[in-house]
Amino acid sequence: MNDLCRAFAVTENLVVAPGRMLLEDGPRPGMAVLLRGGRFQAVDTLTALRALHPGLPVVELPDHLMMPGFIDTHTHLTQSLGKSLVFGEPSEIFRRIWVPLEGSLDERMVYLSSKLSALECLRGGFTTAVDAGTRSAGHLDRLVEAARETGLRLVVARICNDLGGAAVVPDRAQILRDAENHLRAYQGDPLIHASLAISIPEVASDAMLREISGMAAAAGVTFQTHVNEHLVAVERSLVSNGRRPLQHLDHVGALGPQTLLAHSTLVTPSELNLLRDTGAAVAYNPVASTWKGNAVAPALQMQALGIRFGLGTDGTRADGFRLMDAGETLQRIAYGLASGDSSCGGGGLWLNAATSMAADASGLGAVTGRIAPGLAADFLLVDLDRPEFTPSHDLGWELVRYGSRDQIDAVFTNGRLRMVQGWPVDWDARALLKEVRDLAAPAIAAAPIQRIHPTADSLLATRSL
Repeated sequence: MNDLCRAFAVTENLVVAPGRMLLEDGPRPGMAVLLRGGRFQAVDTLTALRALHPGLPVVELPDHLMMPGFIDTHTHLTQSLGKSLVFGEPSEIFRRIWVPLEGSLDERMVYLSSKLSALECLRGGFTTAVDAGTRSAGHLDRLVEAARETGLRLVVARICNDLGGAAVVPDRAQILRDAENHLRAYQGDPLIHASLAISIPEVASDAMLREISGMAAAAGVTFQTHVNEHLVAVERSLVSNGRRPLQHLDHVGALGPQTLLAHSTLVTPSELNLLRDTGAAVAYNPVASTWKGNAVAPALQMQALGIRFGLGTDGTRADGFRLMDAGETLQRIAYGLASGDSSCGGGGLWLNAATSMAADASGLGAVTGRIAPGLAADFLLVDLDRPEFTPSHDLGWELVRYGSRDQIDAVFTNGRLRMVQGWPVDWDARALLKEVRDLAAPAIAAAPIQRIHPTADSLLATRSL
């Protein structure tokens, strides 16, 4: 840890030369980057950069891969205190667990939960997370504070429901004022990016759906909502509107390039055409499908149609490598096995879906997601001197199938070293963990959570009697 900290004590006007660099055309040896002002100032061969900048220090890391940081296109930072409470539970856990939990959190607990999530994100190689908005009352600034302190790049949504689904539901005029203030608050911020959200289409009026999506489009930010995730949600929409959720969003004029749709697992062929024709993006959350879903989003079909998508965790587990593996594995199980598709897009697709494609879906394609001149220096240093990468014949596939967060030696955002070997370099993560352990149980006990099944621990204890 000390060696990397010393090597990157200064990250202004510094050349970094890894053994391999993951660029848009794949992993390449012999490349280097010039870091300046928190950005990739130049990307070229080490020989060329040495010649152009003979006086600059060079950090050579022959046993490391430099790659773009992972981007989580859909998560919930204020849900980390609940974690395994949802394991083994039937779908729509947001109604029985997440809304009651988030709605009961005070300012301190919102901050602690968010900082714990941000810590997990960075440990797992996520340099950017797209938060779908907290349902707690008026504590969004504490969520932002937690992300900023850790160095996590954050797309943070303001929830704009006018028909329920949050701890407090202001009147229409107040919702719109709050949305406008939120959009102004982070203009020009180096790490925090605004977004607007409606939790699910049924908790907003048609006018609010249309207006909030339009505000996001005008501001050049994302409009987030959850759609077509569970059978019961699709059926409720059919009963109340005569249309499925995704169809209803299109009907009211809320679909467009600014729209980022979480899940979209239960989609019809005509709905896929809607996504393609409107330019809307999808957060493909494979682990969420495994743990609590009714279906797997047809990501390969989306790719074939030119539908924009990126990988998301939905707050399940923060390991970008395991997320890529899950993304490919679920496509293989759900579609590849039946059709004899042994590639399922190939390793390169899933690397892109976790980085550059995820950046585009998140509205950050001009900010991050690639190692390219002018973009933010959000990157990972992955230790290749590991059995999993020895011998190496196809590093792209190997990262998808063999990679894990314990192989990440360093995490950078905006050109600053944030973590070395899973721990932050400039704040006390273990003190945070202790405070969370001390306060989590009372916070959970105070929330009106309804679980359907007993915990695994209680079942094991019963069986041992």
